[in-house]
Amino acid sequence: MEEKGFEELLEELENIATSLEKDELTLDETINKFEEGIKISKICNEKLEKTEKKIHIILEEDGDMKEEDFEVQD
Repeated sequence: MEEKGFEELLEELENIATSLEKDELTLDETINKFEEGIKISKICNEKLEKTEKKIHIILEEDGDMKEEDFEVQD
């Protein structure tokens, strides 16, 4: 089974949120959708963390290429 991409997972998460907002689900269905959403959210977060670790900024200094780790600023 092929691993789903970030965008596909995000779309699933959005669909879950939309269905939860409609208030048309039973309590059991709501709980199941919520649990599914939490699982997808964790997977998305893991993918983002992995991607963040891979990102590098390439700077050109004096004709030489310098590679620096990307740091998120708050």
